[in-house]
Amino acid sequence: MYIRKILLAIALIGLVVLGYFSFTIYQLIFSPNTSFDTEEHSVYISKKSDFSAVVDSLSPYLKDADAFVQVAEKKAYHQNVKSGHFILKKGMNNNEVINTLRSTNVPVDINFNNQNSLKELSERLSEQLDPTQEEIYAVLTDSLFLAKREMTEQQSLSLYIPNTYEFYWDSSPELVRKRLVNQYESFWTASREKKRKALNLSRIDVSSLAAIVQKETAKVDERSRVSGVYINRLKRGMKLQADPTLIYALKKQLNRPDTIIKRVLNKDKLIVSPFNTYLNMGVPPAPIAMPDISSIDAVLNYEKHDYLYFVADVENFGYHKFAKTLRQHNIYANKYRRWVNENKIYR
Repeated sequence: MYIRKILLAIALIGLVVLGYFSFTIYQLIFSPNTSFDTEEHSVYISKKSDFSAVVDSLSPYLKDADAFVQVAEKKAYHQNVKSGHFILKKGMNNNEVINTLRSTNVPVDINFNNQNSLKELSERLSEQLDPTQEEIYAVLTDSLFLAKREMTEQQSLSLYIPNTYEFYWDSSPELVRKRLVNQYESFWTASREKKRKALNLSRIDVSSLAAIVQKETAKVDERSRVSGVYINRLKRGMKLQADPTLIYALKKQLNRPDTIIKRVLNKDKLIVSPFNTYLNMGVPPAPIAMPDISSIDAVLNYEKHDYLYFVADVENFGYHKFAKTLRQHNIYANKYRRWVNENKIYR
């Protein structure tokens, strides 16, 4: 009788211990373990991250990081960390967090516009994706890639169309380049190609001209008219004489791309450079910056008119005065010079 009581007591104690152990395990795995107040929180895990780095990045957003580590080890997540962008929901338990980090890499929207060089583009992309600026730049400037496309580094700037794109955050630099180039090919639809061929311009020519137009005017509604001026000059065998190309050539000569130049001087027109459209005929050999879609389409859908000249309008800032004759242009240009001098803009 006494032994039976002892055995019963042991059994009861065992059940209590087992119950407590089961409850503890349940709590460890299934109790909510997030500490952020928003409905969701984005987590970014780099390809370079190990489990320790993941825990460090998650800790501020977990109530109990140690509990997360215990469950992660039981589920062997610590041995197979996945990179990417993951969205944690408020109130998730450790099991849900780990399952999310294992299998739910969510794409991100990235964007870029009007970059002046591949270095600027790679920096902008690295701010939004996992690869570093150096890694992306190395891929964009890869000599084999450029040789296959028969492009210089500056010409290849035309391959990247400013827009918003959906990427996996941990995409490799090679995949980023491939997808952007594919988008470039898709951009050149049959309709755009037909208009380009009618102008007798290559794709690079169109981008080069569009970059000039974009630098000339920030007003999208004026770009097709400015494009029409340059198309008219090309058709008549006139030099483009575009100040933005002169500024670009001057910056390259000075090796100071960030220099702000507000005024072009006559001596600048003598700079020996393939980008100096005051000395050279035709379109420059490469874009002086990355043209956006509105600028490219402004060239392809240029306004048909008889204007050959334009100058900044000092009465309607941001826009320009257009002229069909040099005499009329000089009247507008003299008015602009007086305004520039009065405002002491010397360079």
